[in-house]
Amino acid sequence: MSIEKSYDTTIEKETAILVGAITQKQPEAAVKDYLDELEFLAQTANAVVLKRFTQKMDRPNSKTFVGEGKLQEIADYVEYNQIDCVIFDDELSPAQIRNLQNKFNPDEFAEHQIKVMDRSNLILDIFAARAQTAHARVQVELAQLQYLLPRLTRLWTHLSKQKGGIGMKGPGETEIETDRRIIRDKIHRLKKDLEKVDVQKATQRGNRGQLIRVALVGYTNVGKSTLMNSIAKSKVFAENKLFATLDTTVRKVVFGILAISYE
Repeated sequence: MSIEKSYDTTIEKETAILVGAITQKQPEAAVKDYLDELEFLAQTANAVVLKRFTQKMDRPNSKTFVGEGKLQEIADYVEYNQIDCVIFDDELSPAQIRNLQNKFNPDEFAEHQIKVMDRSNLILDIFAARAQTAHARVQVELAQLQYLLPRLTRLWTHLSKQKGGIGMKGPGETEIETDRRIIRDKIHRLKKDLEKVDVQKATQRGNRGQLIRVALVGYTNVGKSTLMNSIAKSKVFAENKLFATLDTTVRKVVFGILAISYE
């Protein structure tokens, strides 16, 4: 059974800017559409987008995604307006994230630290906020750790604080190596947890007997939950936001003598 609840909208909003690259493979019109969706994603994550930056180039800069001049323009805007988060439309490499963090956060001990994110990171953040069932939370945490592992740079809160420090750090081992080991161990445990949940779900499906099972499939925010509510007379959470619902829900519908299970 899924947990049906509304989400807290009283959390203080963060300010953000969006950054995209216009290339031959990604023309200006397409970039505008992508940034429109990225802004919708940012709003779903409770952020207020103040400005968009785009740059025409053959391909994104391998070190900083945008060119040096554009990066300085963005950094000046971020500093002057005290922006909380810089969101890039394309996926950033570990090196790009490290260089961008160094640019936007020259003082790693400063109280105000600017977050550098890409589209994948933003979506995973939304997933983490939306996941309600144990299965969904494990899946999201696993995805977040797998995303984070190759991108470990400067962590403002050291991951080893989550685990006892005695005996955890070998001779000559750096903090980032310790962090990687902690994450790998946790990924292994989460995969084991998912295997147990999958067995439980297989048992639940088997207990549904001869019911006809129908799946509602579609991209986020196309009306799957609304359609299920209409067909099954249920109250699955539905809202005009991207990834408003994440967990799989199951409802039984009876048409005459025919019973159908919607997932």
